[in-house]
Amino acid sequence: MARDSSATKARLLDAAFSEFAAYGIAGARVDRIAEAAQANKRLIYVYYGNKEQLFDAVLQRALETGSESVPFDAEDLPGYVGAVFDHLVARPDLMRLVQWKQLERPGTTDAEAESYRGKIAAVERAQRAGLIDPGLDPADLLALVMGLAQAWTGTAGGAAEGGPGAAWPPARLARHRETVVESVRRLIRPPLQAD
Repeated sequence: MARDSSATKARLLDAAFSEFAAYGIAGARVDRIAEAAQANKRLIYVYYGNKEQLFDAVLQRALETGSESVPFDAEDLPGYVGAVFDHLVARPDLMRLVQWKQLERPGTTDAEAESYRGKIAAVERAQRAGLIDPGLDPADLLALVMGLAQAWTGTAGGAAEGGPGAAWPPARLARHRETVVESVRRLIRPPLQAD
């Protein structure tokens, strides 16, 4: 029976995602990843190199999945921020992975930088079209939009009612989402033109 290396790679990336989200790079254990993936530990090194390279592959896959799930739309930033909010709420482990990345490997990867350059260029085009206040710096605006989308996922002290690990009540979550969307709507509003 032939081995299915793509299935094994996918299982390894899934298991590594969970491990890195829970423990970060330093705390992650290759043995646990291999066991969770039901794969030989040696295959991690064959397919991905060392643990840091495996983390890079996991992060790259998460970025690609996010971009596919929530396509960037500079002409509808309020809609985009709402979709990002929904994506993050559905995947709290993704925010944990991103937080570990920022703690252990601050700065941006080449893939992240390229993604942001494309988004900044799209914001500039939307500004020229009169859809977004042209007085806002596109890079700063993008940082604010992403910060708003992530704000409630990482609130210190446990923003959810009911103690640690409790889920957000749906009505409260909906209010937070609307606040995020409305904040972006107000932020980008072009100034009124004088007649």
